[in-house]
Amino acid sequence: MLRKSALAALLATALCAPALAGNAPGVTATEIKVGAIFPFSGPASALGNVGKALIAYVNLINDKGGVNGRKIDLITADDAYSPPKTVEHARRLVESDEVAFMFSTLGTPGNLAIAKYLAAKKVPQTFIVTGAARFTDAKTYPLITTALPSYDTESKAYARYIAKDFPDAKIAILYQNDDLGRDFVAGFKSEYNDAFDKKVVTSSYEVSQPTIDSQVMSLKSTGASVLLFAGTPKFAAQAIRKTHESGWKPLFITNLVSSSISSVLTPAGLDISKGVVTATYRKDVDDPRWADDAGVKQYKAFMEKYMPGADISESNYFTGMHQGVVLEALLKQCGNDLSRENIARQARNIKGLALPLSLPGIVMNTSATNNKVYTQLSLQRWNGKAWDLFGGIINDDSE
Repeated sequence: MLRKSALAALLATALCAPALAGNAPGVTATEIKVGAIFPFSGPASALGNVGKALIAYVNLINDKGGVNGRKIDLITADDAYSPPKTVEHARRLVESDEVAFMFSTLGTPGNLAIAKYLAAKKVPQTFIVTGAARFTDAKTYPLITTALPSYDTESKAYARYIAKDFPDAKIAILYQNDDLGRDFVAGFKSEYNDAFDKKVVTSSYEVSQPTIDSQVMSLKSTGASVLLFAGTPKFAAQAIRKTHESGWKPLFITNLVSSSISSVLTPAGLDISKGVVTATYRKDVDDPRWADDAGVKQYKAFMEKYMPGADISESNYFTGMHQGVVLEALLKQCGNDLSRENIARQARNIKGLALPLSLPGIVMNTSATNNKVYTQLSLQRWNGKAWDLFGGIINDDSE
């Protein structure tokens, strides 16, 4: 018969290390539940491909046995890019499905809508797929880490490029009327300062609109020689095509999230899109220079086995696979302590993580004071068949 002291010691042992995971919400000895919300339908449905690739990569992880002996139960929901639906799904995932944490939820409006709720519940909102500048405030959002370069960083890169190479240009900005679009306008204002009103004209659109033809024609009438688009893929394709059809030939710049070959350039027209510029942190899998690259080979093998028939040039699939790699790295780093506190802590402790499709020299880093995983970008130009990099690596001055 065990003495009370020995029994107490055994109980204490049982409640230590392994039980840190066992007692955590959404965690058992064999599984961890993770919640994610994507626009699989609706006006931004092209971005839902991020979620599809993430689901596929989690299947790959689970086929290998999971992480630290646990399979990942990734529970996804479709919010159709509608914040009220995002809130509804987040509550269900936390209160009914009892996920351990949220991961990779896509879209600025939706993430903003659920931020206070998740913070109140102390649920980490990790590696969200948005570059909204507001979320890079590490003190205001202690449970958030971002998975895209901030729109502020990206817009400043474009503004500096234009100021250097086209100093006399008049600039038109066509932007989505939410945090995504407004961050790009703010970035240009911070770069051009007092000259902004003289050099820049803007026009906004709502994501609920069927087309943006009228905005394009309005901006054309200003005589601008540079057009920056800041919004989601459906409207980027419309803007490229309408600009071409109207006979307007500005330097066309599109934001990173709307630079997919299959979701933007192909619908607009690959030849029509020639000359379009965007920023990136990733390799182009169709570019012969990366044919023997280990990361590109890894991506192609993953797509062939887990997403057969899918368009490998779809950049949203790149993002989804990268998100899967980040999720795996985060869980490995957490070890057996899968408490929400440690998940949030480890999300802010990523050091030098090189992802398969990131450009050489671009790595992920986070810290207690920096929740932006990407602070480096390179510009690239569409040549009609592939992207050509130019200008070298651009570093975020705030880092």
